[in-house]
Amino acid sequence: MSSVTPSSSGKGAGKSMNFTPELQSMMFSLGDARRPLHESAVLVEDIVHTQLINLLQQASEVSQMRGARVISAEDILFLMRKDKKKLRRLLKYMFFRDYKSKIVKGIEEEDLLEDKLGSGSGNINKRQKVAQDFLLSIDQTGEFLSLFEDDEVDDVKQERMERAERQTRMMDSTQYTEFCESRQLSFSKKASKFRDWLDCSSMEIKPNAIAMEILAYLANETVAQLVDLALLVKQDLALKAGDPFSHAISATFIQYHNPTEMHALGQTASMKSNPDSPENTPPATPTPPASGPQHLGKTPSGAMGNGSLPQDSSKAKQRKRKKSAAACGAEAQSDAIQPAHIREAIRRYSHKIGPLSPFTSAYRRNGMTFLAC
Repeated sequence: MSSVTPSSSGKGAGKSMNFTPELQSMMFSLGDARRPLHESAVLVEDIVHTQLINLLQQASEVSQMRGARVISAEDILFLMRKDKKKLRRLLKYMFFRDYKSKIVKGIEEEDLLEDKLGSGSGNINKRQKVAQDFLLSIDQTGEFLSLFEDDEVDDVKQERMERAERQTRMMDSTQYTEFCESRQLSFSKKASKFRDWLDCSSMEIKPNAIAMEILAYLANETVAQLVDLALLVKQDLALKAGDPFSHAISATFIQYHNPTEMHALGQTASMKSNPDSPENTPPATPTPPASGPQHLGKTPSGAMGNGSLPQDSSKAKQRKRKKSAAACGAEAQSDAIQPAHIREAIRRYSHKIGPLSPFTSAYRRNGMTFLAC
């Protein structure tokens, strides 16, 4: 993945604008910590941008081969034809886009159901009709007919919903409101910025409106899949109690770590593994003053003096607060997805197994594997 250099046209637009704040909120809604790392969001943005630029280049080539003047939905569907599950997910998304458009226009739900179940071609939704006509035109075996049925459960979507449900169990009302707002973010809600981010104006063959909707959807799916894979890597690399190999770290994992990340993860691991460390030890219970002849409301003059004892106690409390804040900060950083987790996830996803693995995917080019298609 890292061996692929993004095109100069797309990279120039990426420098002038970015989606890093939006990506941090999207990563939180997909299972990351409440405050995702800025470095991780920047890396995710670079991966998504690179993948979309390469996808646009391949779609442009397909469009030129069929003699079209614009990149349309047919070109992207042709590139996705090998992966039936992701293609089914895209078709369902296109149907709901038509559904939403007709709801906005004031069409009643009964008419929508008639459109979906109707047999006439004029009753089929616009986006779904484009996809259905194209897929049936290239279908030689009838394998695409089952993609238009909704009876199959999407395991990936189901797992994401279950993870979101577990994530919201311990949230209060403020955190849950923030979580819901993060779930509503998408690239399609900032269409003009998304088009400029991809630098579509400099392309000879530009994508049309439906193709831009599909690209925004694929960008969201790429972010979701990156978070899914990074969480798996994070879980795999976590220290497990009773595991005799927990002290051994993969050489590939060390290769993708920079010294700062290794130091932060090492400190967090030592804090978690040593419960008697000063950072993990709670402050001692203050002992009451020794009983003596003095009254409760009086304090010995030596204890007051020039105020050195109260100052020392306040300094000690400040040091304890700083230690606890540093421990909480390291703990929050350890819960977030690290850039090394994302790099390791990309390495594992792009890893070629077997002598014929380079010929098993239609989306491999220059060592890069598409995540969303």
